Amino acid sequence: MEKPWLKSYPSGIAHEIDINEFQSVADIFDQAVKKYAELPSFSNMGTTLSYADMEGLTRDLAAYLQSIPGMQKGDRVAIMMPNLLQNPIAIFAVLRAGFTVVNTNPLYTPRELRHQLKDSGAKVILVVDNFCATLQQVLPDTDIQQVITTQLGDLLRFPKSLIVNLVVKYVRKMVPDYAIPGRITFKQALSLGAQLPFTHQDLQHEDIAFLQYTGGTTGLAKGAVLTHKNMVANMQQASEWIKDEVVEREEIIITALPLYHIFSLTANCLTFMKAGALNYLITNPRDMKGFIKELSSVEFTAITGVNTLFNGLMNTEGFKQLNFSSLKLTLGGGMAVQEAVAERWQRITGCPLLEAYGLTETSPAVCINPLDLEEYNHSIGLPVPSTEVSIRSEDGEFLPVGKSGELCVRGPQVMRGYWNKPEETAFVLDEKGWLKTGDIAIMDEKGFFRIVDRKKDMILVSGFNVFPNEVESVIASCPGVLEVGVIGVDDDSSGEIVKAVIVKSDPTLTEKDVIDHCRKSLTNYKVPRLIEFRKELPKSNVGKILRRELRDKKTVEG
Repeated sequence: MEKPWLKSYPSGIAHEIDINEFQSVADIFDQAVKKYAELPSFSNMGTTLSYADMEGLTRDLAAYLQSIPGMQKGDRVAIMMPNLLQNPIAIFAVLRAGFTVVNTNPLYTPRELRHQLKDSGAKVILVVDNFCATLQQVLPDTDIQQVITTQLGDLLRFPKSLIVNLVVKYVRKMVPDYAIPGRITFKQALSLGAQLPFTHQDLQHEDIAFLQYTGGTTGLAKGAVLTHKNMVANMQQASEWIKDEVVEREEIIITALPLYHIFSLTANCLTFMKAGALNYLITNPRDMKGFIKELSSVEFTAITGVNTLFNGLMNTEGFKQLNFSSLKLTLGGGMAVQEAVAERWQRITGCPLLEAYGLTETSPAVCINPLDLEEYNHSIGLPVPSTEVSIRSEDGEFLPVGKSGELCVRGPQVMRGYWNKPEETAFVLDEKGWLKTGDIAIMDEKGFFRIVDRKKDMILVSGFNVFPNEVESVIASCPGVLEVGVIGVDDDSSGEIVKAVIVKSDPTLTEKDVIDHCRKSLTNYKVPRLIEFRKELPKSNVGKILRRELRDKKTVEG
């Protein structure tokens, strides 16, 4: 197909990537730790690990994982952690051992965690003990055979490791009581693995690297099957795109988005590792004052994030006083970058905030703005190398320049499908490899794409997907609710917030009743911030609630 965007590529950027240069993510890791052995790789709370350290630690953990009875190549291992040094060690150990990573949000409720562990069939989980009480509630319903626990400060230098663990457990009381018979600690696993042989795995493109869960149209999250080919391709695509700005061995990238988010996982953890960069992990980016204090101690050259993160930083005291002389790359994704935020960021830091676009199903990068862009351009950028993007009508016809339609993607980064969900896979992925994104976009004559609307009802809260069906399912189980429809509402701080429109069966039902009910089953960002009661909900002639009309109608108290 014709690719008009290629004429807008910056000079020197290849139109295609070499997918066969690497066979797996583990292959890239193995080469990186040999090439950059003496360089710092990951840093967190004052402790830094070299690439040689990463090789040794991941080797030992991988050896232990391989020793667990019954574990076979391709088996799933869940990782339930915030951004700690233990997280990338776990990721690369699982991959080196020949298993599949199931990234798991540590803030999941028991309901959400139970579904993901059962659906993935994970046999092992590595989890921070802050979240073990939640895990304990669901373990009997899963295939988990081995639990590996860790404390927040376990890999920090002494005495900080001891201080952090004591404060977290006894002062802040962040670790609820739990009892999980047979569990071992992360440190024990490393110690045991150091005494065991490690068997190198011959991983190939079609082996599964990650089951990356994303919101489900049926009310439950579904796992996007991302193969080693998908991940290698996207790393190669991103590396080619940023090669003129990224200097091998010299970069320091701030990793504030959690590594269980596909944007942070691929862009920061994987792509920058490939270049021998230092990943500076931020464990709690919501603590903006603490975040800025950490930024003041490092001459960072790159940072990725979502619009709300950048906005929050700029509205926190001390940010303007930071040293931005080394900063040369700021990449925003996960949600739309607002023009006011981008312009203010550039004024303060002197570095443009470039918008990118991607999906969990595309590993994630689809489009990125050119790095030589001088200012915000209202666009998600150009398709990355080896990527085809088309705009389609409702009946699937290709639309010309200037016409809006559904954005569809084809390329080596597009997922194999949804885990054990052939019908949902067929709905979004056709026989020719085209993925329907559900986003309505338009392409200009230079090949730049712009998102104009969303065809699907997904809500984006600070870069995280919220699917209305899931929230509606939870609210419908609340006593006193007759009917419910859930929509997204624009919000200056988080992009969108969740709003529930409810018809009561019990006139005494209150907003607090609904919200309290939701908090028992939904992660915080999925809980509605707005509740509206109505006498009835708009419906189609077959009884389907019309969410688009919910967004338009005025409140009618029920």
